[in-house]
Amino acid sequence: MSPQQSTRDERSRLWRAIVADAHRYPSPHNSQPIKVRPTGEHTATLLYDLDLGLPAESFGIPFAHVCAGVFLESLSVVARAHGFRVDERLDFSEMDFAAANRLHRFADVTLQPLEFTADERVDAQIALERFRTRRTSRRPYSTKLVPGSVLADAGRISAASGFDFRWSDDPARVKKIIHVNQATLFDDLQNDAVYAEIMEWLRFSRREAAEKADGLSAEAMLLPGPILRVAMGRRGLWEAPVIGPVIKRVYLNTMRGVRQLGWLEGPFDGPGDYIEAGRTFMRVWLELHRHGVVLHPFGTVITNPRSHEQFAQIVDAREGDGRMAWMLFRFGYSKTPPYAHRRSPELMLVTEEVSR
Repeated sequence: MSPQQSTRDERSRLWRAIVADAHRYPSPHNSQPIKVRPTGEHTATLLYDLDLGLPAESFGIPFAHVCAGVFLESLSVVARAHGFRVDERLDFSEMDFAAANRLHRFADVTLQPLEFTADERVDAQIALERFRTRRTSRRPYSTKLVPGSVLADAGRISAASGFDFRWSDDPARVKKIIHVNQATLFDDLQNDAVYAEIMEWLRFSRREAAEKADGLSAEAMLLPGPILRVAMGRRGLWEAPVIGPVIKRVYLNTMRGVRQLGWLEGPFDGPGDYIEAGRTFMRVWLELHRHGVVLHPFGTVITNPRSHEQFAQIVDAREGDGRMAWMLFRFGYSKTPPYAHRRSPELMLVTEEVSR
């Protein structure tokens, strides 16, 4: 082993242990774009892999920063369980999906040792286990309502970061928004760039999902792989007289039981806002999960301009002057969702100056 290799191994040992858990962070389409480049035993540069982003969406760049914020909060939870707090030096430069350098730097971080009480150490481990068991659920939801006290706790967490957590269990309003979400997929299929991007991340069989360890698997989406392959591979079938309604009915069947929808509003006017938004969303998600509540983001409703406008009107969103309703999700109770594969944590680490 060369001295250079030995140095790289030494400075990445702790980071390997942390990334072993931190790689479980959620990302749009399960694309897993965050990379970690250790620069010392306790320091690292955080990077967004532009080749794993979703530039076709109208909010592709903002939500890349949102994903970065989600990861930063995830890293904080994991690092605390290892006995560290994370000091951040953020880079708010805009992402350029056409850049020659495909790894966009968004932060330099330092792990600072913490002095824990016994109770604090236990709390940190409980928080880590909560992070490990968090999953997106696309299963049909129970009609049981989430108590107002749980939602109030989530609201306080959101408000502490300057965002409003709003929700509705009004049947008429929920039904309208669900219809908007359903129509969004059909609308996005007509957008060639968005359609191509969706196809890139669909995994039509268990074997493909396990081998690639990313993307949206048919199993996780609760759709038979062959049906999903035919339906998405031949998008014109969605509008065919006989088979179109059948395909739509199979897809819409996964939306059974939705009684409550939540959304987040607040500052959304630049990379700093986007990163803080992602951090806040992760905190809200983990708080809901603490109470056994699952959720499923309706990201395309936000990123599809026509759907976003319809949604904002339905909920009377307070938008403008740098504010936006930037996250929508269904939440409630469901059976445990299928496991969503993730790439090896080793693939998240960048140990060379040029690496993917």
